[in-house]
Amino acid sequence: MKRIAFILTLIAMMIATIAACNKQAHTEAKDDMIVRIAEIEVYPQYLGEYLAAAAEIQQKSLVEEQGVVCLFPSQMKEDSCQIRILEIYASQEAYQHHIQTAHFQKYKQGTLHMVKSLKLNDLNPLAPETVNQIFKR
Repeated sequence: MKRIAFILTLIAMMIATIAACNKQAHTEAKDDMIVRIAEIEVYPQYLGEYLAAAAEIQQKSLVEEQGVVCLFPSQMKEDSCQIRILEIYASQEAYQHHIQTAHFQKYKQGTLHMVKSLKLNDLNPLAPETVNQIFKR
């Protein structure tokens, strides 16, 4: 029963993410936009707890922060302890604001012991002007 409730919560979070991404994408893509894929490996014994924390930070960031264009955590199908988060911030300032928020600090400090490894991969979008089109789908 708890697992079903958790899955329903994740589905609701994904729907909220899509709606929030659509709302956030109204701004034009800028040269200082940050696009990143975070590669995270979570210790198996903390997986459920980590997923709940990731869902919470996703929801709060998208609802409360105008500069967070997209925050989309996902699990790798072949290894559920491998998490990937697509992060898109409108600007460097938006990213700096994000990492200073109380909800990010709660997530970061609360999950430190759960994370086996973390790698942040910054990307150069090939066509940053299409961000608005992508999130209108």
